[in-house]
Amino acid sequence: MTSTVAPDRTARTIPLIDVRSLAGAAPALARGTPSALLQDRLQRPLRDLRISVTDRCNFRCSYCMPKESFGKDHPYLPQSALLSFEETTRLARLFLAQGVRKIRLTGGEPLLRKNLETLVGQLAELRTVDGTAPDMTLTTNGSLLARKARALRDAGLRRVTVSLDALDDAVFRRMNDMDFPVADVLHGIDAALTAGLGPVKVNMVVKRGTNAQEILPMARHFRGTGVVLRFIEYMDVGATNGWRMDEVMPASEMVEHLSAALPLVPLAETSPGETARRWGYADAQGRHDPSLGEVGVIASVTQAFCHDCNRARLSTEGKLYLCLFASQGHDLRALLRGGASDDDIAAAIAGTWQGRSDRYSELRAALPPAGPDAAPGPRRVEMSYIGG
Repeated sequence: MTSTVAPDRTARTIPLIDVRSLAGAAPALARGTPSALLQDRLQRPLRDLRISVTDRCNFRCSYCMPKESFGKDHPYLPQSALLSFEETTRLARLFLAQGVRKIRLTGGEPLLRKNLETLVGQLAELRTVDGTAPDMTLTTNGSLLARKARALRDAGLRRVTVSLDALDDAVFRRMNDMDFPVADVLHGIDAALTAGLGPVKVNMVVKRGTNAQEILPMARHFRGTGVVLRFIEYMDVGATNGWRMDEVMPASEMVEHLSAALPLVPLAETSPGETARRWGYADAQGRHDPSLGEVGVIASVTQAFCHDCNRARLSTEGKLYLCLFASQGHDLRALLRGGASDDDIAAAIAGTWQGRSDRYSELRAALPPAGPDAAPGPRRVEMSYIGG
């Protein structure tokens, strides 16, 4: 459902922090201290950079960009405000020098950004502090993937994650709210597999009363295909999706529901800071059968994982966000376009990360349910603006 409060179109701007004052705040770290030591106030390293390349999307999913708030007259960012591919690549290089190992391109819908494969090619030339290519992936709704998969792979993209919330065509069309057919997304997934963009991951946001009945059909469809299906709790991101706790299906309930039909066994995490808890399909002896594959559950509402979050997010116009639920960004574009040196920008990135103490989901879980008279908190940035 959507919020009963009319969206405030004049309040789209998110407060920013001017990081020019931080440009000289961490010169030792930026100019020689081993980047692997860069940590925030909770000793979390910086390892994952999510780069939004557009604030536009061709879907209107109710949990992200509902039509009531993102209608035909919605004021998207002008082209001049967006980071150029060269500016994005420069910032990515500086983040990699601070210890980032993984780059994820997001949106909005990133494949709406014209000539995106050019950016992919530029990023593929970069190297981590270990001298290796960054693990580069992209999250997409799949609508344009069939026509872009080969070019993206040839440019250097390694993997893709596709958002798909239902197999039933009627349910899927209602959820994307643009009457887009599920067959076209499945075709895009097949194209990604053919192009070698694997392992392909499929993310399903589960909303009780809307698409929870699709859990088993989705699992059965992708089981044994090599595609990793992940179920995500419906989250209270942004300020326009009308989020309600009673529409959240806990990850534990998803696993119980799924394993009753398709027995599962727990699997170890693959890397620190991993958001999904992994479950493997079991064979007749109750052991994981790798040929059947695995699923993941992302429980950011009921089982917060802030304690090892190692992700930073760069918005389309160069604002650095330290949490998916942030209410303010840090302006790096001003440094880029103001003539700052690489050392100054690197110091600003380091100083910003070292001051980070964000742990929204853990704090939310510790609070009592908000009453009807509770004062509204800070306006959070929309997920379509900084990616998921």
